[in-house]
Amino acid sequence: MSDSRLGLVREEAGATMRLAGPLIGGQLALIGMNFVDTVMAGSLNAEALAAVAIGSSVWSPIMLLVTGVLMAAPPAVAQYQGAGKLEEIAPYIRQVLWLSLCLGVAAILAAVNLKPILEFADVQPEIVPIATGYLKALCWGVPAWSVYMVARLLSEGVGKTLPTLYFGLVGLLVNIPVNYVLMHGHLGFPALGAVGCGYATAVVWWVQCLGMLIYVAKHPDYRRLALFRSLEPFRREHVSEILRVGIPIGLSLFIETGLFAAVSLLIGSLGTVIVAGHQVALNFAALTFMVPLGISMAITIRVGNAVGRGDLKEAKFAGFVGIGLTVAVQFVSASIMFTMPQAISQIYTRDPAIIAIAVQLLFLAAIFQLSDGLQVGCAGALRGYKDTQIPMRLTIVAYWLVGLPLGYFLGLRLGYGAEGVWIGLIFGLSLAALLLLRRMFQVSRRKERL
Repeated sequence: MSDSRLGLVREEAGATMRLAGPLIGGQLALIGMNFVDTVMAGSLNAEALAAVAIGSSVWSPIMLLVTGVLMAAPPAVAQYQGAGKLEEIAPYIRQVLWLSLCLGVAAILAAVNLKPILEFADVQPEIVPIATGYLKALCWGVPAWSVYMVARLLSEGVGKTLPTLYFGLVGLLVNIPVNYVLMHGHLGFPALGAVGCGYATAVVWWVQCLGMLIYVAKHPDYRRLALFRSLEPFRREHVSEILRVGIPIGLSLFIETGLFAAVSLLIGSLGTVIVAGHQVALNFAALTFMVPLGISMAITIRVGNAVGRGDLKEAKFAGFVGIGLTVAVQFVSASIMFTMPQAISQIYTRDPAIIAIAVQLLFLAAIFQLSDGLQVGCAGALRGYKDTQIPMRLTIVAYWLVGLPLGYFLGLRLGYGAEGVWIGLIFGLSLAALLLLRRMFQVSRRKERL
């Protein structure tokens, strides 16, 4: 590579990471809340840890389905900004807000009716009531979360990513003391155990929502967008356009996280200790995944801005530089998991039986780090092009027609247990990475020729 080309790569990588840094911090703070819930529940007993594991595993696909639909906003806003059409942003965002509130209601209805699914999955009976109580508790914060996400995604779309970091950290700092008070029963509150984690999450979402709204209303960078100038009715034609782009994104995220949830449900039938060990490994893998995910979100903004300007060669360049970054950071994650599985496991628990399971699964988690980084990088670039339909279909094939059936066969039919289920996960993620990379080459070349 020539010095001039290398300089361009460094420049693009730097621009992407300046956007990605706050996004990574915000995502780490978000997953840090789940980390805190897991560690604090683990300090109670194995049943509490397993209940939070199951509850968060089945809530995550619902939340990410809604988030994914709303993620139509950043590329659209980035393209409006790139094209100099700032006056189009506020009307668009108001329709996204209507959509977010409707989806929030649907998410609540889904979350409070998950008990039959847990029972059908043969989750141990003593875990089910605690897990369902956790889900019902966090639903009190869903309306606030719906509004907060719209404001956050607007900020990211216009390239203002620091608010994601600010309010992510606020949420993490609020979560710890509220968790402690509600779980153990202090300041006049009853001891709610693992269910207290759900109520603490609801409190955090209301704090983040109010803080973000005040920030957007007062900060001068948003005044030119005239976000609060008027209220608009729900416009079906506009919302339909948002859904056309957003539903495939949401379904893609739902399909991937649904895979992890399904894996957790399959493992839920293997016993409390195995579930707890699985949760330790999965939680740490999710924690490290926030880094490539943040970069992926920045890639969407960079590609979307270039597409809005009509510079499709730059869009392709930004996409592939970003994908390279996601793979590079996953090398670091894989190295940590390979070399320090025992130390990682001991952060979560001192139970030697749980640690033994977690160590085995962390070795397997290290294997799929590169595939996970590659697929999320490609997905972020394709969102910048608003190419969402085909990637959704590709992930359905990789995760649900290959990964999950293989994991079920190896883990439960052939008797390899949690390790067999995770091997299926590795195959699904690897296939998804290859298929999405191929799609990225196709789309970027076709757009560049236009």
